[in-house]
Order: sequence, then C-alpha cells, then structure tokens
Amino acid sequence: MNNSYHTSHLKELEAESIYVLREVAAQFQNPVILFSGGKDSILLTYLAMKAFHPAKIPFHLLHVDTGHNFDETIRFRDEWLGSLGAKLVVGSVEEAIQTGLVREEKGFNASRNALQTAVLLKALEDGKYDVAMGGARRDEEKARAKERFFSHRDEFGQWDPKNQRPELWSIFNGKMHFGEHFRVFPISNWTELDVWQYIAMENVPLPNLYFSHTRKVFRRDGVLLADTPHINRRPEEEVFEAEVRCRTIGDTTCTGVWESNAQSVEDIIQEIATTRMTERGGRADDKRSDTAMEDRKKKGYF
Repeated sequence: MNNSYHTSHLKELEAESIYVLREVAAQFQNPVILFSGGKDSILLTYLAMKAFHPAKIPFHLLHVDTGHNFDETIRFRDEWLGSLGAKLVVGSVEEAIQTGLVREEKGFNASRNALQTAVLLKALEDGKYDVAMGGARRDEEKARAKERFFSHRDEFGQWDPKNQRPELWSIFNGKMHFGEHFRVFPISNWTELDVWQYIAMENVPLPNLYFSHTRKVFRRDGVLLADTPHINRRPEEEVFEAEVRCRTIGDTTCTGVWESNAQSVEDIIQEIATTRMTERGGRADDKRSDTAMEDRKKKGYF
C-alpha cells in the first residue's frame, strides 16, 4: 500500500472527485449529499470535508432511513456526523408508510428498499435541493456504469439513460428547468479496491459492520442474511452463528453478509483483490429482475 504508483493513482482519483464537488458548489444553489452510512457515502463525505477545508462541509447530508437499518449504521452516522458538525436531514420510510405515501410490502421477501424512492423524492422537494450527490460507482452494477458525473433528472425525478449530456474535457452541464434536479456522482471512476486502499491511506473511520464479527444468520437463495425481527423467515430457514462482515450496507432485509475473517482494512484489501464475487452479489434487491437497478433508477431511485 505504500507503493508510490498506488498512492499517485489514489491522489488522482481524489483530485478528480474534489474537482466535481467544487463544481457542484459553483453551479448549484442548494446541494445535498446522500448519506447511507456505507463506506462510499462515508468516503464522499470525507472528500467533501477535504474539498472545503478549513471551512465546514457546505452541504446538508440526507439519509433516507428505512427503519430497518443495522443498529451499528445509525450509531456510527450520529457519532461521526456529529463530530464533523454536519447538518443531517432524515427522510423516514416508516413515517411515509404511516402517512400513506408508500405501502409496506408483505410476504417472506418483503423489503423497504424500493420504498426509499418516494421518500427520497419527497425529501428533495421538501428541502428544495437542486442536486443530490451520492457515492455510486460505475464498477458496482451495469445500470450505474451508464451514469455521467452530472446525471439529469426530469420534473418527476426520473432518469433517462439514453438522453444524457456529454462531458468532454470534464466540462459539466448543470443547466435545468424549474422543478428538475441533478444527481451527481463524484466517485464514479473509483473501484471497490480503490475505495479500500484510500480508506487505508487516509485512515477514514468506518462502522464495525465492515469487519469480521460473529452474527446470527440464515441462508436464502444462496445469500447469507442477518437474522433480524424485520425479516420473515421460512420454516426451513435455520439460524446459525457465523463469522461475517458486510461489503455493502443497506436495509437489513436485502443486504447480504459475507463469511469472512477480515479484521482490518489491510485484510479486506487482500480479500477483495482475490475474490471473484462482485460487491453487490449479496444484495437481494438486485436479484428481483435482470434490470432491477435500472428500473429503480428510472423511477427516481439513487
């Protein structure tokens, strides 16, 4: 990790992301960072902190809370963002269900993940945010590979993957009509390995979910899921204890965990460098159809 080539590569990615963050500040009136508590949104927030140092982050942070998050995620969110002095806005899926904005899914495969879209769009409208920045990367999933850095959304929050603006010479076009908004992805060109190497280089703080720990789990459709009160288990799905960690963090009902003994960032880097399983291979929400992510994004999902 001390190799100068890797350090140079990571510094180039850092500079590119900081440039995008500063372009957002220059072109838009009321930006917001989407914060999930996962490593990519943590990295994005950390880069924003560096981009505007010594001033505080000049953006609000928005977390769409499903109510079915890992407890460790919420605890880390409140402690870390509190230490940064960042302004956190929370959009609640639970509240949206109670008010009738969305309807709770039923059955064994029920999840609140898809319900986040309506809550996100409402939060963006309520906050009058004209751009939402997030930690999506092109290497994560085929739909996300189609995104530009500046991704236009129409007045309904919808995304048209066939009608995106050119970004030649890193010139970004943030022009839009009233009622429309943008999604911006400053770490688009990073890979999962880049993220972890940068976290190691900068000693970026993380929730302990990313490191190996003992947890009660069960197996469903080839994926290990954490045993929580939010998931309806089938009678044949037996709970057992295992040494696991998260590669992604989201709603507990659809976020798979991985059997792992990785206790440190260096261990995780070695693990990722040798695995053949994709980062989102344990996300049950991506398995609902071959185009699950793109379908959600077209409706306004992040």
